[in-house]
Amino acid sequence: MARVESRWGRIDVVFANAGVSVDTSFVSDAGAKPTEWTDMVVTNVCGPAFTARAAMPALIRSGGHLVLTGSAAGRGVRPGNLYSATKWAITGLAQAIRAEAVGTGVRVTVVQPGLVDTDAIPASRAADPKLEPEDVGRAVLYAVSQPSTVDVNEILIRPTGQAAHR
Repeated sequence: MARVESRWGRIDVVFANAGVSVDTSFVSDAGAKPTEWTDMVVTNVCGPAFTARAAMPALIRSGGHLVLTGSAAGRGVRPGNLYSATKWAITGLAQAIRAEAVGTGVRVTVVQPGLVDTDAIPASRAADPKLEPEDVGRAVLYAVSQPSTVDVNEILIRPTGQAAHR
């Protein structure tokens, strides 16, 4: 962060965008073995937390904006789905950071996209409706372009026709 600040003078927006998924089951041997779950949890939960910790001093100096990527999957229960739980954690992380940052001028937004057309889509979801990456980008730009007196806390964005449980 110091290198960015020294080159550009300040940091106005930090976007902690992390996501890895593996199939999981708690009641059977289906999906990845539990030893493979750790990387997903560290990437999806610790990655944004470490990014926030590193960025907050610069964002406090600039009165900037922290954006975290959650997921529509983190808005409800998906049987046997640890990925969903990691994205629930991002909402809690955003709320904890926002609460600690009261009075600093820093705004915190969690963006929760539904299925996005990326290389990470499982074959079982290939025919499902998808967002384009640009759709998510526009949602982020909406949040960060609001006046400094407006803190957009959460944005849930799904492709038209995506079932809420998917």
